[in-house]
Amino acid sequence: MYSSSINPALLRKVVKEFAETYITNIAVKIDRENLYPREVIREMGRHGLLAPNIPTEYGGGGLDLKGTCIVLEELAKYSGSLSLIAEVQGTLVSHILYTYGNSKIREEILPKIASGEAIGSFALSEPCCGSDAASIESFAERRGGEWVLRGIKTWITQGQYADYYIVFARTGPREERHRNIASFLVKRSNCIKTSPIEIMGFRGTGTAEVVLEDCVVGDDHVIGESGKGFKIAMEALNIGRIAISSIGIGLAEKALNEAYEFVSNRKAFNKRVIDFQYIQFLLADLYTLLETSRVLVYRAAEEYDKEPTKDTIPLIAALTKNFVTQSTVYVVGEALRLLGGFGYSKESVTERIYRDIKLLEIGEGTNEIQKLTMSKFILRGGFERLFD
Repeated sequence: MYSSSINPALLRKVVKEFAETYITNIAVKIDRENLYPREVIREMGRHGLLAPNIPTEYGGGGLDLKGTCIVLEELAKYSGSLSLIAEVQGTLVSHILYTYGNSKIREEILPKIASGEAIGSFALSEPCCGSDAASIESFAERRGGEWVLRGIKTWITQGQYADYYIVFARTGPREERHRNIASFLVKRSNCIKTSPIEIMGFRGTGTAEVVLEDCVVGDDHVIGESGKGFKIAMEALNIGRIAISSIGIGLAEKALNEAYEFVSNRKAFNKRVIDFQYIQFLLADLYTLLETSRVLVYRAAEEYDKEPTKDTIPLIAALTKNFVTQSTVYVVGEALRLLGGFGYSKESVTERIYRDIKLLEIGEGTNEIQKLTMSKFILRGGFERLFD
């Protein structure tokens, strides 16, 4: 539907019109009832917003990563949950299927994922292992020309409702860590059992524990053979770290706008709250963090779009997520404080955003993992310029 060279202002206008038509009236219900918005997801697919980074011939939006970040940012202003769903369905699941899937997967399954006809999940984390993904315990055993998978995955966004799971499992001893991890596309069947996980934010995203009990997978559904699965996961997460940072920008901007409107109309000691110099200075500082974060996300996306295989992409993704998520979490926290008691109530949009945004410091790799990635690059080569 969209070109990768589309004008950003036009793209924002398109997403805003979509959100005001399909999301505004259901956003609160998604959060309060933990409602998985299946019909809205299908509409997102029809409009090319569910997998905005996938070419239009496969049902996506045809956008580059920067355009995708703009879509996620704008969606987040209306519903963090729907923005996260698009981030998982697009920059994780659809990206992997498009980049590494065989022709059958790309032609038969990818269009269903991109259009919203089918739901996909990225199944990496396990009860044993979140940050240390190379230690996963799920196992894939070769039997009679097929693969048999078993294991437990947890914190899986859309896991409760997925039709397809990208599952990462090892094919040999755990001591070999990433060297024997493979990735498989597993279709939902009786071999998969799911249990919902009640989470404080990003509700309505179908977060679940997923148990695989002898799931049979043919070679045509192997996404990455043994030894290559871990690389695929890390590459997808590098993209996801930039993308999820854009969700933080949309959430923070929405909260800051609500706080601005509140202090502009609220009076204390016979004058508007916004007329106090401390409030003005605070707003200036929060706006600085917001705009700095936006610039960093766009620049990181541009670097990826220019050269996806550049060896500094993991570093760029890590520093972007580390800075942007910390900054936007702080902005939202201060916005809630500016709203006072109203911000603490369910009547405030910022209350929902406050619960949503904390995940960004944890999901797609904790910020501590981002710092570890950054420090490895620094120790290897010092403080060289990244954006050449």
